[in-house]
Amino acid sequence: MFQYAISQNLALALLTPQDADALFSLTDDSRAHLREWLPWLDATQSPQHTRGFIETGLRQFADNQGFQTGIWYEGRLAGCIGLHAIDWPNRSTTMGYWLGRDFQGHGLMTQAATAVVNIVFQRYQLNRIDIRAAQGNLRSQGVAKRLGFWQEGVIRQAEWLYDHYVDHVLYAMLREYWGAGHA
Repeated sequence: MFQYAISQNLALALLTPQDADALFSLTDDSRAHLREWLPWLDATQSPQHTRGFIETGLRQFADNQGFQTGIWYEGRLAGCIGLHAIDWPNRSTTMGYWLGRDFQGHGLMTQAATAVVNIVFQRYQLNRIDIRAAQGNLRSQGVAKRLGFWQEGVIRQAEWLYDHYVDHVLYAMLREYWGAGHA
């Protein structure tokens, strides 16, 4: 299975069906916090729903279309980060991520996202990676900015979020600009 050690206390690991209960519990405990920006919360009502997400992620990995990993901090599941899909003809992808409520504010996502960008450019040899964040989601945008991604624009009414559309701010990084300081 795919695992990537970031530090002594922080690692990424491909989610497996055995992680479904822990991931659902983390999701459920952070439901109010996550629902502000993630449209899939209401449809995630049991560990079986979470298991379906994990199985889809395993198929994605097996089909060489990217990955969905758990973010493990001090042995505890803290959140998820992964690629939505890989556009192989254009050698590009989009990254998505979230952390449980109790794990925010410690730099974990910036470290995890740095690792994913390294994987995208070094292992997958892609040319471009995008991050799209709802316009009001300043924490998610902050990750992109800390990584040195460029803000390329705003995609109007990009996502239906329960009862309204939200605009997305588009950030991008090109392989040629991902410097040695990030490796």
